[in-house]
Amino acid sequence: MSSIAKPKMEKPVSSWIMLVLAIACGVIVANLYYAQPLVGPISSTLELSSGAAGLIVTLTQIGYGIGLLLIVPLGDILENRKLVVTLLLFTAVVLAIAAVVKSATLLLAASLFIGLGSVAAQVLVPYAAHLSPDATRGRNVGNVMSGLLLGIMLARPISSIAAEYMGWRAIFVFSAAIIFVLALVLGKLLPPRQPMTTTQYPILLKSMLHLLKTTPVLQRRAIYHFCVFGTFSLFWTTVPMLLTGPIFNFSQKEVALYALVGVSGAVAAPVAGRFADKGWVRPATGFALALVIISVIFPLMIQSGSTLSLVILVISAILLDMGVSANLVLGQRAIFSLGAEFRSRLNGLYMAIFFAGGAIGSATGGWAYAVFGWKAALVIGIALPTMAMIYYATEKK
Repeated sequence: MSSIAKPKMEKPVSSWIMLVLAIACGVIVANLYYAQPLVGPISSTLELSSGAAGLIVTLTQIGYGIGLLLIVPLGDILENRKLVVTLLLFTAVVLAIAAVVKSATLLLAASLFIGLGSVAAQVLVPYAAHLSPDATRGRNVGNVMSGLLLGIMLARPISSIAAEYMGWRAIFVFSAAIIFVLALVLGKLLPPRQPMTTTQYPILLKSMLHLLKTTPVLQRRAIYHFCVFGTFSLFWTTVPMLLTGPIFNFSQKEVALYALVGVSGAVAAPVAGRFADKGWVRPATGFALALVIISVIFPLMIQSGSTLSLVILVISAILLDMGVSANLVLGQRAIFSLGAEFRSRLNGLYMAIFFAGGAIGSATGGWAYAVFGWKAALVIGIALPTMAMIYYATEKK
């Protein structure tokens, strides 16, 4: 059984604390993406077969998914600052191990645990919502999420450049050090936050299925972002193949520079948060979904590796990342408004569901590109947010 203590009045939290949380989320979540462009050199060094090479990324994603469902909900019953610091110290150790291992099996195990520990970012997001008054909750969550999204977008080019000059192990050494320092900083600077709910862990996990079944807002927002994030993952899985292929003949450095273009899309996160605070969640959601659909329609016009085609790809990347960033924040603002006592569980479910959409989008996009080509992958990328838009049309005003 659970009991809910009387909430305590909290002091207003300064904007610099929110800045620290935004930076922290970006630094943490980047660990999920550092290895993606390094699969080739890692496999070569550790003599990992081509068939098993994909497990480096897959196991990190599996670990993250497990953490979303089994660790993030602990934010509803454990003191948040201690939980985050513990996860970060664990992650720093695992990253250090990944930097020195000479066995493929150990590297794969480390990949799983890197994903598991990186869910600390998803403990910090509802923590930011807890610290925010209702009038600015959307803006603050948007600011924190912009940091997280920057981490996602910058991770691949940073790891590519680090590997180019220092080898693939360098990024793990660098990240281990940064995560360790981050744990010390957050432990010192963040105010403690003791949840109002006291629930035994097995009951906490069991309650998640009940929340999923009985929370229409969560169901709707999760479906929207399942589709949107599926397209996001599909695009960023296949566009490097297009760019390095015979049409554009990009080098890895040039692909990394192109990936930096998407960073500008993160500006949509705090803007979406402000719209949500004004009560404009529904129209802003429609606009975000439309941006995603348009962003994947544009590349259908590409016929050659011309400058115009490259400009189209740049515009598409910016619009896609803006739409995805905005929809993510709008969804979190909506579910965080449902109740503080189960905010972490709602966030864990929301993230786990749309993360599954990302995995499906990446897998189907890669398959479609390999078998039928770039335009076939784009058709799938258009279909996903279109389904979300059709479902959105059924939402009551």
